[in-house]
Amino acid sequence: MTDLSPRPDRELLVSDDERDRMAQRLREGLAQGRIEMAELDQRLAEVYRARTRAELELASRGLPEPGSRDALVVDERPTSRFALGVFSGFERDGQWVVPSTFTAWSMFGGGRIDLSEASFTGRETRVLAVALWGGTEIVVPDDVEVVVKGFGIFGLFGKHGRRPARPGAPRIVIRGVALFGAVVTKSKPPWRTPWR
Repeated sequence: MTDLSPRPDRELLVSDDERDRMAQRLREGLAQGRIEMAELDQRLAEVYRARTRAELELASRGLPEPGSRDALVVDERPTSRFALGVFSGFERDGQWVVPSTFTAWSMFGGGRIDLSEASFTGRETRVLAVALWGGTEIVVPDDVEVVVKGFGIFGLFGKHGRRPARPGAPRIVIRGVALFGAVVTKSKPPWRTPWR
């Protein structure tokens, strides 16, 4: 049940991003069969009329409270598709939108891909990581399914195998090769939406 008790943050004016997140949550409610199409239209109108967080929260009445990662798959343009470190490094982290396929090359350099705060464009995301005399670290949230299928030649392609996650969670498939280098995968607790 939506909490409508007085809280100072509920009187804050909402941003366009907050309206868009709520609209996405309502569309997911429709996809799950929790609300009907006519009701979706009515609630979306409430979302885009809302001025405060209290008014915005009213549009989600009757829907379960979102968990820390309930809106992982979004209908947005990817922020970045490729990362390259040649005699240098790269880093992708923070809140970014990952495409269905992301490619990372590190050659005589290194890089870090952090997916713990990321959103995804599909239920399955493929990461192709190639490390030639270099290294790449891939940080994955610990509430998604991860499959690692790469291999090392005089190198390390770490965390082999499959790690299951909560039902319905997105799937990240990491493939590639490490030649005289390393690609390592580690998990991290997922980022939480700050005002929920």
